[in-house]
Amino acid sequence: MKPLFLLLRAVLVAFALVSTMPALAQTADDDAETSRDLASVESAIETDARITERIRNILIELEGYEGVTVAVRSGIVTLSGEVLDEAALTRLEELVNRIDGVITIQNEVTETTDLSKRLNPAIERMQSRVHQAVAFLPLVAVALTAAALIWFIGLRIARLRQPWERLAPNAFIADIYRQIILLVFIVAGVVIALDILNATALLGTILGAAGIIGLAIGFAVRDTVENFIASIMLSIRQPFQPNDAVEINGDEGKVIRLTSRATILLSFDGNHIRIPNSTVFKSRIVNYSRNSERRFQFEIGVEADSDLAAVRSLIEDTVSAMPFTLDAPGTSVWIKDITDSGVVFTVTGWIDQGTTSLLRARGETLRLVMLAIEAAGFAIPDTTYRIRMEGPATALVSETPEDEPPARPAAKPAPMPEPTKDVIGVDTQDDQALEKMIAQERSDETNPDLLRRNAPTE
Repeated sequence: MKPLFLLLRAVLVAFALVSTMPALAQTADDDAETSRDLASVESAIETDARITERIRNILIELEGYEGVTVAVRSGIVTLSGEVLDEAALTRLEELVNRIDGVITIQNEVTETTDLSKRLNPAIERMQSRVHQAVAFLPLVAVALTAAALIWFIGLRIARLRQPWERLAPNAFIADIYRQIILLVFIVAGVVIALDILNATALLGTILGAAGIIGLAIGFAVRDTVENFIASIMLSIRQPFQPNDAVEINGDEGKVIRLTSRATILLSFDGNHIRIPNSTVFKSRIVNYSRNSERRFQFEIGVEADSDLAAVRSLIEDTVSAMPFTLDAPGTSVWIKDITDSGVVFTVTGWIDQGTTSLLRARGETLRLVMLAIEAAGFAIPDTTYRIRMEGPATALVSETPEDEPPARPAAKPAPMPEPTKDVIGVDTQDDQALEKMIAQERSDETNPDLLRRNAPTE
């Protein structure tokens, strides 16, 4: 009986143990999970504390963040307080974002409105800059002295007459050489001064600003720059010489001088003509003085019923017989046109400009040709128009009374003068008078001239 009881008791104990095992396992799992949660909370608290300490240590070392407070919870940083300006606020956010473990920032920091807090840093910065400037003055003095010495050397070299006048074709180009040399020394002085001050990086900014300013000025004074370049080109390759008779852009006259801005002409009426060099460089230039031989030309007419071959031969012989006309290229005469009044001949001849005046030669030749034509019995057309009425005559006036004296007979034409070979005044006295005026103008040394006799010409 007793053994049976013991067996039953053992079964009951085993059953009780089996039924309590899941509950014991669940309790163990809950204890483990609770332990893990506690560890995670403790780790988050430690992380937040570490982040807080890190941010506070950084803010302590920086100036201007004394009024900023920091609170961190679960990686979320809350900032509050006041800073001096917007730049300090932006810098604060950048610093906090760089710290490990920061998830996001809740920035409640504002700019201070306290006048003393805002003025004190500005005063301190100004004082600091003044102290830095005073300490920097000896170095600045050395840099300026070096630059001034280089500029002085460049100025002395630029003022030398040689070798610039020997290298340049004229005084204008020599002045350009001097200006270039002076500019090179000025730039060198600036570069050396900046290098002494350890501010060569500023040179790029200066050159960039100078380039932009130069571009703007170039567009503003485009015509002036064009005229300056034209002056250089004309002074190097001179298309004319002093006293040359030229036609430029419709203006005729003798050349007085070429300046750095304009070409000065003396018209045949004695007036000064100033033409910008840019216009001269782009215009068609007719130089009447480059060749000593020059052709004159005029037109003369005869009646249509004249012997045209005989008239042409007569005109050609008369022109060729002039003492001032040249045998080569020679005289040319041709029929130009047939008009209502007669036949028009074109007459040309050549002269030497050095000994004969073109206008006087033309006028004298025209006079002698006209006399020769009339002396040979050929008629020069009369440009007067007459009205001839045909048919029965009609009495337009009353008969002449018997006591009225008879009408005076028509006058006979005067006899034509005999042709003469005596030439009247074809010398160059008019041109010589203009040349004296030009020589007087060129003697004024206050107005420089870029024209030279030995310069290359086009």
